[in-house]
Amino acid sequence: MKETEIRKAVREHYGERARQVTSCCSTTTRRPGHAEKLYSREELSGLPQSVTDVVAGCGNPTALASLRKGEVVLDLGSGGGIDCFLAANAVGQSGKVIGVDMTPEMLQLARDNAEKMQVTNVEFRLGEIESLPVADNSVDVVISNCVINLSPDKARVFKEVYRVLKPGGKVMVSDMVLLRELPESVRNDMAVWAGCVGGASLKEEYLATIVAAGFKEVEIVSEAASARTGELAGAISSIKVSALKAN
Repeated sequence: MKETEIRKAVREHYGERARQVTSCCSTTTRRPGHAEKLYSREELSGLPQSVTDVVAGCGNPTALASLRKGEVVLDLGSGGGIDCFLAANAVGQSGKVIGVDMTPEMLQLARDNAEKMQVTNVEFRLGEIESLPVADNSVDVVISNCVINLSPDKARVFKEVYRVLKPGGKVMVSDMVLLRELPESVRNDMAVWAGCVGGASLKEEYLATIVAAGFKEVEIVSEAASARTGELAGAISSIKVSALKAN
């Protein structure tokens, strides 16, 4: 499959999710209880439904990133903005959060959510995570929630992450990885790719890609098998990974 085809399929999938939330004439396709599985009741308190309805992650990277007041945080594939808003609260008004998403509809939804919640230390930018619209050495922490698996060029993503991080900066991501190879029929299914499975890397390859980008202290913080059936049974795992850019 060509990279352009993959990006088009992913953009259309998540654009439709955003439209379903913002349309007054349609019902949302919210996954009942999904946000509640990933975030605490305290974290979700006060967040509007337009934020929680589009949660599609596989973890809660902000809970593990040990964010501090005054830090600059970058969220890859920010979607409706939930991790950005939680990070914004953690870093305070002296800090800043940048969300990057390639789907215009999601970007507008996130901006509308920020205005609705009157969050002023968050900025949402249109862009692809393989070519981040972020300056070199300008970010303290990079987070991402089940998004890098959607990229057809993960090596480039992690090189970009390394570029934008300050020396000593940290990356903390939640993502889906494979425990064994998938059949080509599954790999080539755009719906499965957009569902965070078809484009996932083998776990060992994923970690090696982070190391190859220059990161140190690459560590799996936690891991959980994903409950799947059929051809996907026993093939997928959700992991949370941390790594550091050397000083």
